[in-house]
Amino acid sequence: MKLRRFEGNPIITPTKNWWENKFVSNPGATRYNGKIVLLYRAQGGDHISRFGLAVSDDGFNFERFPEPAVDADGVDPYERLGIEDPRITQIGETYYIFYTAASVYSAAEAKVKRVFPDPSRPPWRIRTCLLTTKDFKRFDRHGVVFKDVDTKDSALFSGKIGGKFVLMHRFYPDIHISFSEDLTNWTDYKPFIQVRKESWDSERLGTGAPPIKTEKGWLLLYHGVDQKHVYRLGLVLLDLKDPTKILYRSSEPVFEPVEMYEKEGQFPNVVYSAGWIEQENEFLVYYGAADRVVGVASLDKSQLGF
Repeated sequence: MKLRRFEGNPIITPTKNWWENKFVSNPGATRYNGKIVLLYRAQGGDHISRFGLAVSDDGFNFERFPEPAVDADGVDPYERLGIEDPRITQIGETYYIFYTAASVYSAAEAKVKRVFPDPSRPPWRIRTCLLTTKDFKRFDRHGVVFKDVDTKDSALFSGKIGGKFVLMHRFYPDIHISFSEDLTNWTDYKPFIQVRKESWDSERLGTGAPPIKTEKGWLLLYHGVDQKHVYRLGLVLLDLKDPTKILYRSSEPVFEPVEMYEKEGQFPNVVYSAGWIEQENEFLVYYGAADRVVGVASLDKSQLGF
């Protein structure tokens, strides 16, 4: 089971616009008004990440806009370094966009709150935050989702399960699952997809695109990182009624860095997906490549032999 990359990749690249002339990456994806919409991370010379908007009729050729769709909140200390990696889930007429707010801890805080144990790496402070929109013109902010918790890669299921909303997120190094009745108060920080020693996903994991409901279960794309810091993609199938129950997990990656634009860039050897679109016979998987450009790959439904 493998994804097939689009021959016309990359489909989104940096432009001359001041806010996206350094790199573009890691788009969330959805449908709106009959078009495929991408909300992608972009960064310019000021090194602050923002979200750009791109729309397409066919999923491969995108119209872009001269200004960012969502800017970082300049007065919010959690967004000091910007906003990253949006994941979009539509429920009714509302689009829920979970994203990562990026900043760093103070030197004193870093002694006890450092996410990565390696002292050579910055003491990142990462928070899951929520935006909502109904038209991709006006975006309403709802702030930090998990107070005082370093977590990211958050993706919402597209409906309640057992009367509760369900959210997956990465609490280093594993993928956790949480439940809420109101999208505000979350409980049960349960690790349920964990790293596997001596495997392609041995170092850390992250939720990919939000799960898609199929007849056989919730289909989830996720990324795994090995000790050489190579990012690859895998698939997980979760039980429809109990999403903590794993029915299938890729033993081998379904997608990995091969092309030059995936192996060389801002962060080499990375394929990272935060959005996909279901078509009649396939899934279109949008991904950031080497933290510099955006590509798309397809997964034929006939390959899913669960």
